[in-house]
Amino acid sequence: MKRFLGFVKKEFLHIFRDYRTLIILFGIPAAQIMIFGYVVSNDLKDAGVAFLDLSRDEVTQKLTDKICSSGFFRLTETLTSYNDIDKILKKGKTKAVIVFQKDFGRDLFAEGKTTMSVIADGSEPNMATLVTNYITAITTDFNIEQARAPGGAVSLISAQVRMFYNPSLQGHYMFVPGVITLIMILICALMTSVTITREKEFGTMEVLLVSPLRPTQIILGKVTPYFILSFINVIVILLLSWFVFGLPVKGSLVLLLAESMLYILMSLSLGILISTVSSTMQQAIFISMVGMMLPTILLSGFIYPIENMPWIYNWVSAIMPPRYFIIIIKDIMIKGTGFAYIWKETLILAFMTMVFIWLSIRNFRIRLH
Repeated sequence: MKRFLGFVKKEFLHIFRDYRTLIILFGIPAAQIMIFGYVVSNDLKDAGVAFLDLSRDEVTQKLTDKICSSGFFRLTETLTSYNDIDKILKKGKTKAVIVFQKDFGRDLFAEGKTTMSVIADGSEPNMATLVTNYITAITTDFNIEQARAPGGAVSLISAQVRMFYNPSLQGHYMFVPGVITLIMILICALMTSVTITREKEFGTMEVLLVSPLRPTQIILGKVTPYFILSFINVIVILLLSWFVFGLPVKGSLVLLLAESMLYILMSLSLGILISTVSSTMQQAIFISMVGMMLPTILLSGFIYPIENMPWIYNWVSAIMPPRYFIIIIKDIMIKGTGFAYIWKETLILAFMTMVFIWLSIRNFRIRLH
């Protein structure tokens, strides 16, 4: 028994000496419970909403104030015409537009009922459903308050919901862009990092470095096949989404493919960076999978709206490249927007690509010396 306890003590000492094992045992579960506890939520918070008030009476003002003061919504813009609705929704900051028809209050008092229009951005089905449900619930509560007020009459304001870009709220409008984003980051970053790290782990990298090829040519030779294969993957997925799910590309196909090439290049540069800080394939796989897969699914806006997350997760999401590519691909494919609406996200991806390449070259030179 004494020998057994001594053996157990030795194993504990080995575990406590290896900080990576401690991170896996305690750090990852703690991080996952914090991420899932705050991110996986059906609560709405600070969703952007705009108003087109053609009546401008006391009733519309009260209902507008109630919606904006609920804590679930924030006013992004006050519109003046129907032509502004499509423009404001394409910008992405506004999740729904509420339209009050002319003589809204007068019709309510005269007929006892009236209808307001709620036009939501259907390119994000989960968010659109949340927004419309919350607006409908607030409107119902407003009806009850008006009926209970002194001298108040029973009146009914109903919400007529319309969805832009995805009228039937089909799920593949959300999953296809997210799957493209996830596949690209995994194939490019994971496979590139593993390929280069394998050469270092097996001792063949030194053989390559003394060959007539320059280090830059070696790296390019390693990543070029993955660039071509990833680009083919994008084309295959787009064809499948069109012919199988009926999801056409509403915007410019050339622009979409160009943005995909930029994202692939960024992912490849990230994979090279991971390879420069990894000594073994196991480390490269761990960093790529844990560092890219779960954050891409949970914190990029792929499934769960970023607006509903605590501010700290919003900041974490801001440094993740998949967040910006999902915006780009949704805007081009589903909303049919042009470069004028996605230039900021494009510049961010281009900047990240240059940073990753610079860090990779810097780390690679340090390791050579």
